[in-house]
Amino acid sequence: MQPHREVVIRVRLRRPSASPSHWIWRAVLRHPEIRFRVTVAASLIAFVLSSALCTVLLILIRQAAYFDLLREIARDNRRTAIAIETGQLTLDISPTTDTLQQVVDQQGRVIAATPRMEGRARVRFPPPSSFEERRIGRVCGIDAPGGRCFVVFERRVGVGPDALYIISLAPAQGLLPRPGLGALVLLGVPFFTFLAGYGTWLSVSRALRPVEDIRRKLEEITATDLERRVAVPARRDEVGRLADSVNSTLDRLEEAVARQRAFVSDVSHELRSPLTALRMELELALSAPDDADVPATLRAILLNTERLSAVVDDLLALARLDADRGFPRERVDLTEITDQEVLRRPRRVQVTVLAEGPVTVRGGRNELSRLLTNLIDNADRHAVEEVTVILRTEPPATAVVEVIDDGTGVRPEDRERVFERFARLAEGRHRDAGGTGLGLAISRDIAEAHGGSLILTDRLDGVAGARFVLRLPRDESAG
Repeated sequence: MQPHREVVIRVRLRRPSASPSHWIWRAVLRHPEIRFRVTVAASLIAFVLSSALCTVLLILIRQAAYFDLLREIARDNRRTAIAIETGQLTLDISPTTDTLQQVVDQQGRVIAATPRMEGRARVRFPPPSSFEERRIGRVCGIDAPGGRCFVVFERRVGVGPDALYIISLAPAQGLLPRPGLGALVLLGVPFFTFLAGYGTWLSVSRALRPVEDIRRKLEEITATDLERRVAVPARRDEVGRLADSVNSTLDRLEEAVARQRAFVSDVSHELRSPLTALRMELELALSAPDDADVPATLRAILLNTERLSAVVDDLLALARLDADRGFPRERVDLTEITDQEVLRRPRRVQVTVLAEGPVTVRGGRNELSRLLTNLIDNADRHAVEEVTVILRTEPPATAVVEVIDDGTGVRPEDRERVFERFARLAEGRHRDAGGTGLGLAISRDIAEAHGGSLILTDRLDGVAGARFVLRLPRDESAG
């Protein structure tokens, strides 16, 4: 018994090939130049519209030629009718045009005809009804010279058994009854298509010329010459607004680069100080190891190490805030966080917390804790005897935290400078020796990341000191 063999047949299905027009259209859409794509689209639209207009005109020309032909054979038919009515009809109808005519009696006999219709059988065409005087139509395949299809105009003259029928016919006109005019109309299709494409090419080129100038200018701008700007066109159109937006973006970029350079310079300076102090302590200890006070040296090294660590921590916090403000958010009670930060470690001065109850917001717990810690630590370094923290709410839905100290305060012209990175006022440096110069900058960034604000203002009681006011959107959802 032979083993069972399984045969697998693989069928490869071929996708139906696209039409040439499909590939042409895809190539047009993928062309890198807007000018080319717009020109092709405008040319195609012009071609379609001009073709439709050409078709309508040809139909109108054909109808006009048909009615002219019909009027001509009707006029000759009427002349023959008058000849019958006046008794001047002869066997040979004297033609005035190329119209073909037959005069037929009731029995269908041809009693008169134009020379080209003599000897030919009666044209088979239905006679007018008893209620009609004439009948018009188109007949093909009849015995008549000049063509295969004919336009027929038949008229009845007289009544009763003596009535006669005048049949006038002429060869039906072809597709272009007036070749000259028809050719002129047909030539209008490529002419208008070319005219639309050429006009679109010139218009788009002119409209995009300022964009090309902006592109070249942007290619020339580097990080070393960010003060350069693109030219703004005189016309306040989309390109003008684009130039304004580009210049505004360059302004912000120049400002950001300037801040970054200043920040790097400040970081280098702030890191150099503790590193220099560490190096100096170590060199002194190594230069005279027997005379060195090891505990004092280690304490100095530890102090500089802590300062260096604090600067690095603050730099990392700033980097995280600049890179991503989408940190996890939850319902946070600011009163609870403030109590925890005040009780977490002893302070230099007394810290009093005044709260009217839970003050809840939605945000990052760690970020808000850092914000409040920075404000309380800053007030603790500058206060003389007391720091007061007030938590309250304001209508319609605002949480307010005030951190007030009884120190020397800050002059109004310097109140925004304290929120700059590594900013220290000259009169407060001896009190702020333990700070990194980044705490207030981080605090304002955290407040703005939560949709709030942080400002420095006067105390309400008129006493000297600083008053930081933090406002955040209050969380009114159920806990």
